[in-house]
Amino acid sequence: MLTRIDAYRLRLPLTTPYHLAFGDVEAFDTILVVAQDDEGREGWGDATVLTGYTDETIEASWPLAETVARRLAGHALVSAKAEALALAPEAPFLATAFASAIEMLEGAPLLQVEHDTAVPVLGTINDTEPEAMRAQIDRLCAAGHATLKIKVGSATPDADAKRIRAALEHVAGRARLRVDANQGYTPGQAVWFANAVPVEGIELFEQPCAAGDWAAHMEVVRECPLPLMLDESIYDEADIDETASRRAARFVKVKLMKFATLERLAAAIERIRAHGLQPVLGNGVASDVGCWMEACVAARHIGNAGEMNGWLKMTRPLFETPMRVEGGAIRLPAGWRPRLDRAALAAATLAEASARA
Repeated sequence: MLTRIDAYRLRLPLTTPYHLAFGDVEAFDTILVVAQDDEGREGWGDATVLTGYTDETIEASWPLAETVARRLAGHALVSAKAEALALAPEAPFLATAFASAIEMLEGAPLLQVEHDTAVPVLGTINDTEPEAMRAQIDRLCAAGHATLKIKVGSATPDADAKRIRAALEHVAGRARLRVDANQGYTPGQAVWFANAVPVEGIELFEQPCAAGDWAAHMEVVRECPLPLMLDESIYDEADIDETASRRAARFVKVKLMKFATLERLAAAIERIRAHGLQPVLGNGVASDVGCWMEACVAARHIGNAGEMNGWLKMTRPLFETPMRVEGGAIRLPAGWRPRLDRAALAAATLAEASARA
């Protein structure tokens, strides 16, 4: 039984602003759920509510989190998780914070790391000034990252193309490049951009047009020489099936914050693979809690570079001992279980709600 649920509204500052097509992000607005049961176990779940990645807003999500915490306290774990999952169609990010915390309480097998494991993770090219960008590429490649990611999707696709050509020239084959437009282009802009950059060296071109606008995306599919990936368009299993039936992309990205539980996330990954498509996993806008959970899933289900690097952007992680990244990979020691840094949690907390059975 759930004996206590604590929900926290956090503001997690970043070391440098994270550049996205719809604006710079200076801090993560995160809801963290800490759940305890009558056997003394504890589970956590988080959701960084970034409007643009989701229709949810932090202003609406926080009062709902307070309500859900009160509603679930005292429930059996099975019924509490089912009630949290019932939120997913309307509020998938918030549903994930509660459902994954309960799943961790249940002793989720996907979080059990039996052997020392290295999970490849991409490096993010966030600098836009040419000299700084080149220096960042050198640092990331020297650190062992074999996959790099760079954002485009600005109002000037010609400038984006120039920057991508410069990045590819400087990478010089040391790594693959993922190019993410974050829904920033019209179909015409996306096609122009994709034909203005080299195909060689670009692993994929991510989400050029608005999420859910299948007609716009299919215009790009018909004239795009780059392998395409959908991200913001993917919220559930039906979206995966739609992508496959339309032949809309070669790659499909999933995140824990859209699928609510680890089990459902792992099943979605295998569903993508069953369609003959390539799954990509990871959230670059998540705290260490969500990134750790995704890394554990990736260890069993993903063969390419993960994108669960959000906590590396934060000035202060939430774990007492942060996850290590060595040789371009997250290192998960056998049997390792992180601990929350209560001082870091307190420093980041804007509001707190507690409910007891």
